Amino acid sequence: MNTAARKVVNIRSAALTAAALLIAIIAARADDPALISRWYSALLVADRTELSDLLADDVRIKLDDLGIVQSKQEFIASMDEWKGAVAGAAIRHRIEKSEGGVTTVVACYDFPNNDKLMHETFAVNDDRITASSQAAIAETCDGF
Repeated sequence: MNTAARKVVNIRSAALTAAALLIAIIAARADDPALISRWYSALLVADRTELSDLLADDVRIKLDDLGIVQSKQEFIASMDEWKGAVAGAAIRHRIEKSEGGVTTVVACYDFPNNDKLMHETFAVNDDRITASSQAAIAETCDGF
């Protein structure tokens, strides 16, 4: 094989490798909305097992309004209290943006006696949430 032909083969090989890598990255990111939906479904019923499966072992969950950062164990332990708070509630969410492994969500927590609009972010890697933060946007979900 001459030098020119070898260069063409090397360029094609590199292009195919890059395309395969890009497709794999896009496919992985396409799973993030499903993972986020699983998160809210599990959160609504305080499903400790599902939430534990969704969280990386070294996750940090930042609750801006409370000034708290929780580990996975602390978050899962808080589910007993959360289960009572979320009884009879609904959670609606809308993904605003998802890029670079970070998904930004606006979520409406419809509690029986009030509602709250939240801005939440999720860092996702290997189908696990590695970091999350949430902050209140409004005291109502008007216009959600």
